[in-house]
Amino acid sequence: MKHLAKRWSGLWRIVTPAWLLFTGIEFARAADSPANIIWFDAPANVNMLPADKNWPGDALPIGNGRLGAMLFSGTADERIQFNEDTLWTGKPHDYARPDALQYLPQIRQLIADGNFAAAGQLAKSNFLGDPSRQKAYQPFGNLRLHFPDHDNATGFRRELNLDSAVASVTYLVGNVAYKREVFASYPDQAIVVRVSADKPGSVGFTLKMDCQHKSSQVKSIAPDTLALTGQVEEGGLRFEARVRVLNTGGKITTNTDTITVENADSVMLLLTAATSFKNYQDISGDPAARCAADQAKLTGKSFDALLAAQKKDYQNLFGRVKLDFGRTARADLPTGQRLLQVKKDGLDGDPALAALYFQLGRYLLISSSRPGGQPANLQGLWSDNVDPPWESKWTTNINLEMNYWPAEITNLSETTGPLFDLIDDLVVSGHKTAQVQYGAGGWVLNHNTDLWRGTAPINGIDGVWPTGAAWLSYHLWEHYLFTGDKQFLAHAYPVMKGAAQFFVDFLVKDQKTGWLVTSPSYSPEQGNLTAGPTMDNQLIRALFNSTIDAAGILKTDSDFSVKLAQLRAQLPPNQVDQYGGLMEWLNEVDQRKNAHRHMSPLWALYPGADITPADPKIYNAAKQLLAWREDLTRLTGWANAWRSALWARVGEGEKSYRQLEALYQRKTLPDLFSGTLFQIDANFGATAAIAEMLLQSQLHVADTGVNEIDLLPALPAEWATGSFSGLCARGGFEVDVSWENGALKHTVIRSKLGNPVRLHYGTQTIDLKTEAGKQYAFDGKLSPIP
Repeated sequence: MKHLAKRWSGLWRIVTPAWLLFTGIEFARAADSPANIIWFDAPANVNMLPADKNWPGDALPIGNGRLGAMLFSGTADERIQFNEDTLWTGKPHDYARPDALQYLPQIRQLIADGNFAAAGQLAKSNFLGDPSRQKAYQPFGNLRLHFPDHDNATGFRRELNLDSAVASVTYLVGNVAYKREVFASYPDQAIVVRVSADKPGSVGFTLKMDCQHKSSQVKSIAPDTLALTGQVEEGGLRFEARVRVLNTGGKITTNTDTITVENADSVMLLLTAATSFKNYQDISGDPAARCAADQAKLTGKSFDALLAAQKKDYQNLFGRVKLDFGRTARADLPTGQRLLQVKKDGLDGDPALAALYFQLGRYLLISSSRPGGQPANLQGLWSDNVDPPWESKWTTNINLEMNYWPAEITNLSETTGPLFDLIDDLVVSGHKTAQVQYGAGGWVLNHNTDLWRGTAPINGIDGVWPTGAAWLSYHLWEHYLFTGDKQFLAHAYPVMKGAAQFFVDFLVKDQKTGWLVTSPSYSPEQGNLTAGPTMDNQLIRALFNSTIDAAGILKTDSDFSVKLAQLRAQLPPNQVDQYGGLMEWLNEVDQRKNAHRHMSPLWALYPGADITPADPKIYNAAKQLLAWREDLTRLTGWANAWRSALWARVGEGEKSYRQLEALYQRKTLPDLFSGTLFQIDANFGATAAIAEMLLQSQLHVADTGVNEIDLLPALPAEWATGSFSGLCARGGFEVDVSWENGALKHTVIRSKLGNPVRLHYGTQTIDLKTEAGKQYAFDGKLSPIP
């Protein structure tokens, strides 16, 4: 799947008009709006310990997909904590456990007999991967700049401009105005810093580098360059970072591990970093050579040239979507103060904060997931802890997938490239795990993976969840539904087929019902080892559906499709318990007081699309279960985000809104990262939930497959007037909408593929035939605007 996302970036540029042609349609304004700035009037907490659970607190993130940094922005002391996405503990390793298969029949029989505890003990002792704990993402290092006599600065401001992806710091020392600008360039694969002043000869500081890894060392390798080198562990990844100092005016001096700048007009720092990682099976790369090559490519380039290239690349992605919910006076406050007001009296007084949070999610996805890099992990790119929560790896029973929920709908399709490359690797490692541990063909993924592409069960019985490949395959299908890219589908189909083949071989007949079920498995993230939990059944049904559909589109594997259809008919259906709620397990368990964070049995409502109003019994049961788990007071951030999206799917805008409000009030840090144990999935999940409140396209016209687009399906009263532009719908559509006093005002639909579509707004419906590359405008009653 490598490079396919790049091909799509060109197509987006071709079919997207420069801007709207219809007089009087007022959509969100162009880039560089103050609405898209996170700012503070004080430095971040530079003394925060690496293990502090609230890290990063109020530091500001930058990233180019591979390199990321958190900026603390003191006046006398600047800390730039930086990372590179392939620095992990461990080394190439196959987690599959060769002796596990012999215990599988006994585990299954214990489950069939209802002896779940014994099954769990046997699985924990003999069925987990080797080792049973995967490896951890690692921090790389720090740049530390010390500015003498800058302690008593005035007029301080630091900000992150989401429109330009540039972070800056400005302040006065005496009558001299100082400025620092920092960005992470994807085109030039470097972090770039400029320090300047409005009076010549005023810039002076010392520069050092440091690192938490015990084997690391820092030394000067040229009069203007420091190098940080080390190895994470014996036999593991080697790493190197280089920072080059380029001064205009003044002079620089270098000793063993420090560069001193004196009396300069301005200074540019160029930071590059690399590891010995080549792929998950090969760590023989030369980080020194990689750093040297990256630095060589920067030679002769000015700050303005580097910035121009970065802005052009970044704004091509970020600038596609605008969002406006209106603003109040609170929008003029520093971001941390705005969040404190929300924590005190709710989100209603600051609608612009929700729009800012939405755009931050898009910024973070661009910053942590670009072609050629690793996917966004549990903390995106931004961790400074050698023992991060949950190893900051990729948890595949919700967290990794949630990271990519906003990708397609918010017009960032290219950011999925690293996820699809990860899936390509997992097909290889997962095929071996399927054979060795499950005696099955195809490929399998349990509930976590790491840099080394582990696919075996890990941690404990909760790790025995063999349905991760089905969920990741859904992202492949969603990418096709949004883009219509048959070349992509031709690559994705064997991956989907392999995931389906595993279940063809793995499913067993339940002795009581005769249904085909997974065994052993687990319902994330509660209960005992079990057979056929509802989430598994939903995921496998969706996998079989999409694999059959893809085979039909590609005109291949008709016999395999027939086989999948036969097995699909034998999967357990969604079931309703005696209280009217959707059941989570194969057998009924009272869930009325279960406020668990995970919403596993509602996967088919969102992000899946199999639970719809077309089946009122199951649809209402899903809503009942959602109501039972609505608790706003003790959920994790990602749980609020998922609930917000689920409520949006059932058209409950107010309840969706209140879940977002709870997320901001309870689980959001001053820099708008999700906390208190930092997990970035809530940022991404909430961005997707906001989009889902404004636009949905998961349904199809019965018997025709024509896409349906639902406009403002879950608009809360608090966003009574607003607009968005550039959100995407399945079937190859881009949509702009404005509304006023809670009612639709204008809509523009841009068709990339020329598919027919049915538009909905409330009780109004219109069928539309489209031509590729053309746009269609409608008023608030869906009447065409000539």
